Amino acid sequence: MLNDSSNAPAGAQATASHWTGTHLCPCGTGKAYAECCGPHHAGQAAGHPEALMRARYSAYVRKLSDYLLATWHPSTRPPSLDLADRPGLRTHWLGLQVISQRTIDTQRAEVAFIARVRVGGGPAQRLAERSRFLKEDGCWYYVDGEIGPK
Repeated sequence: MLNDSSNAPAGAQATASHWTGTHLCPCGTGKAYAECCGPHHAGQAAGHPEALMRARYSAYVRKLSDYLLATWHPSTRPPSLDLADRPGLRTHWLGLQVISQRTIDTQRAEVAFIARVRVGGGPAQRLAERSRFLKEDGCWYYVDGEIGPK
């Protein structure tokens, strides 16, 4: 389902809260959030799979479950997504590194990345994934990912 005003998936709009102005975007581009992932969280469609993947990473950092669900392909989307921290197990996203992007055809693409995360007081961990994306009705959607070696 599309948001008619922006050609973004319906429900992809999220509040910007304190992530405005010159705060650096958590996705690692070095740009301000307001000029990077912020517009996607506010309803602007991502123009390519890497932009969507970066916006989804930033949504995990900001706990924007509505955005994550809206940009998840309906064929693989879970019914809900709980991003709440458990007592004593606060999630700290530490960074994102895009490894590669591969266009399969005009409607399918893959993005490989490594995300670093620390849960609670534990050691930092690396999540390596090759994510698959599908373009439908002019919008890119996350389909699924293959977890790689850490």
